[in-house]
Amino acid sequence: VRLDESGGGLVQPGGSLSLSCEASGNIQSIQYMEWYRQAPGKSRDFVASISSSGEPFYADSVKGRFTVSRDNARNTVFLYLNLVQPDDAAVYYCKAAGIRLPNINRPQDAWGTGTLVTVVS
Repeated sequence: VRLDESGGGLVQPGGSLSLSCEASGNIQSIQYMEWYRQAPGKSRDFVASISSSGEPFYADSVKGRFTVSRDNARNTVFLYLNLVQPDDAAVYYCKAAGIRLPNINRPQDAWGTGTLVTVVS
């Protein structure tokens, strides 16, 4: 399984940006698709997740500003960043949790390599 993030770049405070992450491979289903972020010198923190049924969950720091969505047919998750703040600058990582693969009983997890979001005035 491979996860490829895209959409990172420069954004001004108060602006918006869209990220996407596509999982590829012989995937039967993915239970949760999630976003994390890591700023320089800090730990990797949870940002948002969405279940296969479309139920979202957000970290308090982004609630009301970010929107997570997914396209199950394309194994793709999106993160829309709105009202961006300087503290939102980080490398954003996508995670697929509970991946069902053919002939493998145990669900798998996979991470992407990250996409950089830079907040500039």
